[in-house]
Amino acid sequence: MDVKRALSHLYWLFCQFELITCSYLMEPWEKLLFYSFNLAMLGLLLYSTYLCLAFHASSAFQLLCSFLGTPRENALAVVK
Repeated sequence: MDVKRALSHLYWLFCQFELITCSYLMEPWEKLLFYSFNLAMLGLLLYSTYLCLAFHASSAFQLLCSFLGTPRENALAVVK
């Protein structure tokens, strides 16, 4: 019963999205281009957010380690 209700809610959200963007007035090929562009932009946004968060988390971890007195060794010093 919950799955049916969840699908109904997702369909309602999709209808709201179509009403807000007026994409219900578009032809099928226009909808395809519009939705693929939106999905591509969402994918790029999520990917760049992932990269940015990973970089900042790594920088914060290195800073925290230096404050705690456990500096990370330089890779070249280990090799020599």
